[in-house]
Amino acid sequence: MEYILDTADLEAIKHCNEFYPLAGVTTNPSIIAKENTDFWTLVKNIRDIIGPDKLFFAQTVQKTADKMVEEACLLNEKTGGKFCVKIPISEEGLKATKRLKQLGIKVLVTAIFTPAQALIAARAGADYVAPYVNRLDNIIGDGCYVVSEIVKQFNIYNLPCKVLAASFKNAELVHKCAVAGCHCVTVTDDILKAVLSHPMTDAAVEGFEKDWESVYGDKTILDF
Repeated sequence: MEYILDTADLEAIKHCNEFYPLAGVTTNPSIIAKENTDFWTLVKNIRDIIGPDKLFFAQTVQKTADKMVEEACLLNEKTGGKFCVKIPISEEGLKATKRLKQLGIKVLVTAIFTPAQALIAARAGADYVAPYVNRLDNIIGDGCYVVSEIVKQFNIYNLPCKVLAASFKNAELVHKCAVAGCHCVTVTDDILKAVLSHPMTDAAVEGFEKDWESVYGDKTILDF
């Protein structure tokens, strides 16, 4: 499973790109607006941090297929490197996805809430679909179950489309999606750090340090 950072915060991207095995960065209009800065400058700065070989996701803000395709082509040209445009699921979105597939531009169909939406997006040529896990849980749904059903469908029909699960409130949901066979998750830096952390790990490392210092003091292996 691949980890994709869900933010446009440059400091968070710098930190996570240095320490974590990121496959890329994903943004959306809300995330971009939160930074309240020049759009293309922000895009360039993100690309400079992650380099050309990691995926950068940006979402079109258009409402018609023609304009979605036009905006996707501009984003693909100006962003550079590996790029994938995000398009919300809709009739216009499906039409745009089919055309972008012919143009060779990768598409992530987003705002997915049902396996049926995911399947029809994949058939339209989407490279990724993004089911919203926690948002389903918030309306007494089961986001992880929906992810597992989408994965099953894609396996049954041998579809190359990848499931990129989004909207997480904790590390346990990320784990459940991994067990379900999810191909990618897009998470904030806080969730990514929570995946790594465990109090028993902290206790074990503290024990190692205490035992070493009881014999060797403040010397390290480099001192011998």
